[in-house]
Amino acid sequence: MYLPQEIIRQKRDGHLLSNEQIQFFVEGITSGKVSEGQIAALAMAIYFNDLTMSERVAFTQAMQHSGDVLNWDDLQLPGPILDKHSTGGVGDVVSLMLGPMIAACGGYVPMISGRGLGHTGGTLDKLDSIPGYNTHPDNPLFRKVVKEVGVAIIGQTANLAPADKRVYGIRDVTATVESVAMITCSILSKKLAAGLDALVMDVKVGSGAFMPSYEKSKELAESIVQVANGAGVATSALLTDMNQVLASTAGNAVEVRETVDYLTGRYRNPRLHQVTMDLCAELLVLGKLADSIPAARDKLSLALESGKAAEIFAEMVSALGGPTDLLEKPASYLPLAPVSKPVLSPQAGTISTMNTRELGIAVVKLGGGRQRASDTIDYQVGLSDIVTLGTKVDKGQPLMTIHAQSETDWQAAAEHVLANLAWSAETPEKMPCVYERIDLASCQEKPL
Repeated sequence: MYLPQEIIRQKRDGHLLSNEQIQFFVEGITSGKVSEGQIAALAMAIYFNDLTMSERVAFTQAMQHSGDVLNWDDLQLPGPILDKHSTGGVGDVVSLMLGPMIAACGGYVPMISGRGLGHTGGTLDKLDSIPGYNTHPDNPLFRKVVKEVGVAIIGQTANLAPADKRVYGIRDVTATVESVAMITCSILSKKLAAGLDALVMDVKVGSGAFMPSYEKSKELAESIVQVANGAGVATSALLTDMNQVLASTAGNAVEVRETVDYLTGRYRNPRLHQVTMDLCAELLVLGKLADSIPAARDKLSLALESGKAAEIFAEMVSALGGPTDLLEKPASYLPLAPVSKPVLSPQAGTISTMNTRELGIAVVKLGGGRQRASDTIDYQVGLSDIVTLGTKVDKGQPLMTIHAQSETDWQAAAEHVLANLAWSAETPEKMPCVYERIDLASCQEKPL
């Protein structure tokens, strides 16, 4: 039997917590026996004194088991349970393609996703733009779709890692969100509760990233890789670029349209394609569905070119209540906002920098995201045909198309967009789409 205040004192003074102490405290979070003040105090103690990797594993597993933990054994699936998680960005539509592509290669993807947060778009918000799509099915339907289709992308249930939900709400109002240790535990407690065999992490770097610097992004990636593997789930991470919008679109319905174009082969944005393929290939190797990255890429290319990945996406949409002919008639189900016109370059030059975060904010201000938790999202608004860094433009050339509900909204968004692009006479250095791969071997200097 422990006292919560003594556990707080121990971490406050910089000492290690035992697995039993951590388990006791997390059980108290779930049951309500530990107060909000005590959770806040421990979060602040962790913020200043950190957690070792072994403490992070214990916290993650305790929060993972604070509610339901999905088990797929009884379904006798002939492939591994695989998933991907991104730290979020602008135009980051990878999940919608990755799930069907992995399923087409023999994996099973029970992807439990979230809504938009700040300037970042949410996978669930994108799927909610599809008429009829049920992002919160009951558990029997969720399991049925995973088994029969191979992928189901849904929202978190109340019984999945409930301790984390309580902790996150308190961290949010006590200035302790930035703790890499607590971010790691929060992400992984939810993901591991889905009963995964392997996980790939997409950790963003740049002006549209959640983490403030390359070093912090790498620190988070290394922490997640070590903790997830320590918890028994094969995991690696890619550090990917978010110094510009990843896809050609940013919004909800516009990103689903781009997903359909990508899967059917009508158009594949080169940067989006590379990041998607690299993450998918990594996951196939982790899940032992391919012996090497080149072999994985061959399988993925076949899944795309044969139309199998597109077919699986269509089956998932239909099985979860959406239209049966979304691939054939995307414009019928995903209408654009009434004012859809390009914003033109005020000068000639080369697009040299992009404040990606602020482009995400432009989408939020159009109504495509939430400024308050109670806000209703407008799925029609957003950006499309977005210019890429290094593009030479003439004065009057389109930079992107803004989809808005009114001329006033369009004008405000256009001013915001133009204020967050920069032109140069010089061509900027081309940045890689994927900076670095992090696996357990590369983290060995920081043992668990």
